[in-house]
Amino acid sequence: MVVDPRRTETAAVADRHVAVRPGGDAALLLGMLQVIFADGLERPGRLARFTAGLGKLREIASRYPPERVAARAGVPPEAIRSLAREFAASPTAVCYGRVGISTQEFGAVASWLVNVLNVVTGNLDQPGGAMFTTPAADVVALNARLGRLGSFGRFRTRVRGLPEFGGELPVAALAEEIDTPGDGQIRGLVTFAGNPVLSAPNGGRLGRALAGLEFQLAIDLYRNETTRHAHLILPPTFGLERDHYDLVFNTVAVRNVARYAKAAVAPPPGVRDDWDILLGLALALRARGGGARRRSLGATLRVARALGPRRILGLLLRFGPHPLSIETLERSPHGVDLGPLEPRLPGRLFTPERRIRLVPDVLVADLIRVDADLAAAAPVAGSLQLIGRRRLRSNNSWMHNSARLVKGPVGCTLLVHPDDAAARGLSPGGEALVRSRVGEIRVPVSVSDEVAPGVVCLPHGWSHASFNDLADDLRVDALCGNADFSGLPVTVEAAP
Repeated sequence: MVVDPRRTETAAVADRHVAVRPGGDAALLLGMLQVIFADGLERPGRLARFTAGLGKLREIASRYPPERVAARAGVPPEAIRSLAREFAASPTAVCYGRVGISTQEFGAVASWLVNVLNVVTGNLDQPGGAMFTTPAADVVALNARLGRLGSFGRFRTRVRGLPEFGGELPVAALAEEIDTPGDGQIRGLVTFAGNPVLSAPNGGRLGRALAGLEFQLAIDLYRNETTRHAHLILPPTFGLERDHYDLVFNTVAVRNVARYAKAAVAPPPGVRDDWDILLGLALALRARGGGARRRSLGATLRVARALGPRRILGLLLRFGPHPLSIETLERSPHGVDLGPLEPRLPGRLFTPERRIRLVPDVLVADLIRVDADLAAAAPVAGSLQLIGRRRLRSNNSWMHNSARLVKGPVGCTLLVHPDDAAARGLSPGGEALVRSRVGEIRVPVSVSDEVAPGVVCLPHGWSHASFNDLADDLRVDALCGNADFSGLPVTVEAAP
């Protein structure tokens, strides 16, 4: 079952597509939880030993019967009940949420509820459900041993007061932190590989802000919408010019594997790896008094330089849960199969009490906003909500520097439901003007029932008609500051 405002490529091959209203995921999940508790379908099983707050969660869920959440979710009450009952009755199941649920007004709450649904139905940490990996180089366990268990709200942005998460501030605040004068104004910036002018909300404002920086350094291979503002570009080695081991994605894989890929070609003379560039910058900044005030930081950087990335990876593999060496992996160029995922609780719990906190105070408090949203759930007649989509051929903006991948039929089109197209005089192949609070673009039209009435859809990352020229940097998840890209209010009319 695919829950998405658009009938995506995945939904097209699924057993069922549930066309949730943009931003209605939290409402839908709350309704499903109410049904599960009301019908007595909860079965946490062995997870009950590792959780805290099940009773309070039941009380919270009781406030959200399907009839209350249906209008906001865009899903009829009986369909919500069917979803909940089928999910709870399945011997194995998994509720899986991706970027789409986190980049919306209630993204933090929706992400929490995905995990909650898996817990209360016993589908966390069991085969067939949501499971933890056992990666050969276990950076999660390493960070836990070092006491790096994440953070939230330790400091906030200067202008809007948006919170940090894991030491990072929301990118929705970047433009205002650059172009708003005052103490702490950003005057210099380092960008690494990304293209925020095409991926951050209100890309037009961010582009203008970058043009006013005193200094911008870009570590990148291309001159693009972001790096064109840089005073200096440092081009690193390309992917085939360096060895590679995937530390990140092995922690979220569906099977435990390890693979070390040797460089396929030698880099051009004088070209340095990302590691060398970033470490060199860090050491130079440290030598001039920059960086955090921890006395151990300089020593850590010097040790990293002395060891190098290969020896550091070798240590991670040697002392990991599957003792390996880089030499062993080099003898198996297609990788080593380390077996299926297995139950890992309580070993993967890092809260002080070694329990899953089902009802964290900060998330429960945010339900006040959800309640207010439910009270105003009815969409305005004739209004349109913009959602994004990804195109595998262009991979957002990553492939736009390859002429072979951008030629052919126009891929950047606005999907419009036939009813909405007829009401606005839009025709397939014609052009539309799309306006939001922050910008306007001209884009070709595709008429399709892939989207529901009242919803229009535009791909991310196209410089000539960028979704992010319309995305509003003031629309964020008020709890965590993450950008809200789902359900942006827009007007659409035929282009003259």
